[in-house]
Amino acid sequence: MPQAHGDRLSAVDASFLAQETSSAHMHLGAVTIFAGPAPAHEELVAHIRSRLHLVPRYRQKLAVPPMETGRPLWVDDSGFELDYHLSHAALPAPGSEDQLRVLAARIHSQPLDRAKPLWEICLVEGLQDGRFALVSKTHHALVDGVAGVDLVTVLFDLTPQPQPAGDADAWSPQPAPTSAEMALRGVRGLARMPLRLAERALDVALRPQEALHTTLDAAEGLGEIAWAALNPAPATPFNVPIGPHRRMAFVRCELDDFKRIKTVFGGTVNDVLLSVVAGALRRVLRSRGLRTEGLEMRAMVPVSVRAEHERDMLGNRLIAMRAPLPLYLADPVARLRLVKQSMDGLKMSKQLKGAGALAHMEQFAPPKLLAQATRINFSTRLFNLLVTNVPGPQFPLYLLGRRLDDLFPVAFLPRDHALSIAIMSYDGGVDVGLLGDYDAMADIDVLADAIRDSVDELLDAADAESPRSNHRPPEVPEDAEPVATPGGAAAPGALAGMAKGVASRRAGA
Repeated sequence: MPQAHGDRLSAVDASFLAQETSSAHMHLGAVTIFAGPAPAHEELVAHIRSRLHLVPRYRQKLAVPPMETGRPLWVDDSGFELDYHLSHAALPAPGSEDQLRVLAARIHSQPLDRAKPLWEICLVEGLQDGRFALVSKTHHALVDGVAGVDLVTVLFDLTPQPQPAGDADAWSPQPAPTSAEMALRGVRGLARMPLRLAERALDVALRPQEALHTTLDAAEGLGEIAWAALNPAPATPFNVPIGPHRRMAFVRCELDDFKRIKTVFGGTVNDVLLSVVAGALRRVLRSRGLRTEGLEMRAMVPVSVRAEHERDMLGNRLIAMRAPLPLYLADPVARLRLVKQSMDGLKMSKQLKGAGALAHMEQFAPPKLLAQATRINFSTRLFNLLVTNVPGPQFPLYLLGRRLDDLFPVAFLPRDHALSIAIMSYDGGVDVGLLGDYDAMADIDVLADAIRDSVDELLDAADAESPRSNHRPPEVPEDAEPVATPGGAAAPGALAGMAKGVASRRAGA
């Protein structure tokens, strides 16, 4: 199994633990809204229990070696109780979405207990029109937000009729390693480091031309990253000390609108999304009476480098691209074209290879050094906000026969970052989840409205350029890729492929 008992966290996974504070919670999740009626709490518990064997790590917790002799391990939780991870709430009348997002924000304001498996789900009843919701959160150390499979994903079915999830063997936790065993394992890992470095040197000697080419690309990429670090992101009102409390907002858009805009003006759906974000941030700052002349913010956009054979593994296979957001441009079309040009340049650059080389080097770093290094990765010098875009399935999903209507993703706030924007396409729609610090983002609803306005102004420009009455957008594949797809795992339809894979496993393939 790829999620074995005693697996050591990767350097990337451990970095999310290292950067967590009482104010900066490193969990992510979603607010999923379903057509009613809501299932009984016991029915949902039984459904989750029947699928836990598909994600064994959701019964595992962290074990920290003594004296920081190595990165933490995942070990079976001998005291695992499913009821601890599931809660039940009901909204008071009228059961509005505003009430739902206030509740979801409160849930995401609480850190996960590191003594337990790092996930929680809350069933929320009482939404208007008989609907219900699930508010989920999972620590980023457990699963990445671009291409990883998680518990909520395996709960879904492709048809209204729930499908069997295969035989779930009776679970029996394996004994956790003792402190001495964990310390010995950490020491052995440090002792093997020279051997791994020697193996790498031997590989270089056997394939000198290929190694030279790879090394030069990585060195060039590291130089580009260093140059970006020497040109820091600007100071903005979104980069201030944050507290533990959160605000949320939801935005619904249509995927066809983004496809129409990119068909008329070129680029990708992701280029359009970044341009929309830039336009919305410009509107928010100007609504606060601030000037945007000469202001180019920088977004951190996670890119998955998960290989195809790693699709069903938990843990993170992520590196970061830093995308420019030209707030100084008032013309929405000029802004889109500049974003497209910049993103094309990033895709042609060696930054991905440089970031990959850094991630590889972090695997050899002792825990204290790794923690210091990751502080740089999450520094406000490098980016102003997180913008993550995940392509979802373009067909309906079901939970216990209830149709999934909306899937609003929820990202996280690193320290001194008061805003994050998570975007996911699903069944012809684009759902945007906004997460903000409670004090710094009191106007998060203004940002939600600004995103809608930013889409509308690009649609108006597209209509003026190519009127709808004389234009029929060609059939195009779903391409809301998160900036680039170097490893193939962040390619269009990543979650669609995942859903099909889960379906095939349930069918016994």
